[in-house]
Amino acid sequence: MNSNLGEDSNVNDNMHQEQTEQELQNEVEENPATEEQTIEDASAEVEKLRLENEESQQRVLRVQADYDNFRRRTVKEKEELAKYASSVLITQLIPVIDNFERALATGSDSTDNSAFVKGVEMIFRQLEDVLGSEGLKPMKSVGEPFNPEYHQAIMQVESDEYEEGIVVEEVQKGYLLKDKVLRPAMVKVSQ
Repeated sequence: MNSNLGEDSNVNDNMHQEQTEQELQNEVEENPATEEQTIEDASAEVEKLRLENEESQQRVLRVQADYDNFRRRTVKEKEELAKYASSVLITQLIPVIDNFERALATGSDSTDNSAFVKGVEMIFRQLEDVLGSEGLKPMKSVGEPFNPEYHQAIMQVESDEYEEGIVVEEVQKGYLLKDKVLRPAMVKVSQ
């Protein structure tokens, strides 16, 4: 019985679809101007969509060209920045070089080494000041707990003065550039 209901429903749907198609056919035959108008409207819509598509493609090409230009420009700027980034520091170091040259010239003419040593000490302080103004600072290591982020242990030594794991001697200074370790200090650590 249920299969008869499904068949009746399909028959009704088919009859309704045929009736709707027939009504549309009759309407088109009765009014040929409507068919022509529909074709014209569809053609106009197709043309409008074609133009919009063309404009969109042109916009995409322009955006792509702008992006390519931007990328080339930023690569060039980055190269120039890297190329000349140290120019400020080097400009500040030139007077230090001049002073070293003067000290060397004075040292070779003089038998008094104290003036030479004093000149070299002044140049050393000048160099420290220039590098310090750029953010370079020496680490304080002796008496500090050993920290592998800041120290490189080259030896462990017995110490009565310091507890175990404390830096007792700095063999080579470590340096920070602002807050970043530029070079860890080479140290001896108590055991």
